[in-house]
Amino acid sequence: MKHEIINGKLQLPEVTLVAMTSVNVRETIKAMEYSMRGIDFGDAVLITHKKPIGLPGNIKYSHTDELKNIDDFNYKMVYELGDHIKTDYAMIVHADGFVVHPEMWREEFLDYDYIGSPWPLPNEGDSTTYRDKDGNICRVGNSVGIRSKRLMDFPKKANVPWVGEYAFGKMWYHEDGFICCKIRHLLEAEGMTIAPLEVAKYFGHEHMIPEVQGITPFCFHKWAGTNSEYPDFTKEGIYNKLNHKIRTIHGKLYAIMHKQ
Repeated sequence: MKHEIINGKLQLPEVTLVAMTSVNVRETIKAMEYSMRGIDFGDAVLITHKKPIGLPGNIKYSHTDELKNIDDFNYKMVYELGDHIKTDYAMIVHADGFVVHPEMWREEFLDYDYIGSPWPLPNEGDSTTYRDKDGNICRVGNSVGIRSKRLMDFPKKANVPWVGEYAFGKMWYHEDGFICCKIRHLLEAEGMTIAPLEVAKYFGHEHMIPEVQGITPFCFHKWAGTNSEYPDFTKEGIYNKLNHKIRTIHGKLYAIMHKQ
């Protein structure tokens, strides 16, 4: 299927732009709006615990219980995300990762059930990181990416148990690693596919690995290397919060001085 360009905007009617968060909500909304500059998505959904005041009309609010920590986020991204999506695919973004070059869209991005930024090779001697159940290295994951509806629904429908990875004295739970490594064999047994490095390197960048050098990506995650040129709405948020605190302190001091 060839996606149309109408009034200068890429038409992706089968893709929902989505973000799930209970922190940096305003910054996440800005990231969603930035992602929609050159794209008309089929839907846009913000999943959070309380509807933000002034939520743009083109972004829908979808409720979830408050995500109190990163483990809550990881679990819900695996077992709840699909409940909020009605289209065939979802493009997941965060405050620190979103669409930056809509003109770099490729039709092959929707040939897979999961596509995200490429992962680096594991460090020498590391026999656990970025590996499937048979020890094979997985080169593509990352939570900023596109997932099919059937992939998002699968863990809950199939009652797949939630398991982490033990390292450095504790259990670690990473939703992208769980999907792209831990249960990869289960997904593939159902006919689902994860994009190869050769395609993912054009989709998104997080780690500045050799394979992505010289490529302009469709999206990004975190501001390392060449990603540092992309907007950082979290910095704006910190500045605004600091400004608010300064104004509050100034107001209190003014009130105290005028009482004397």
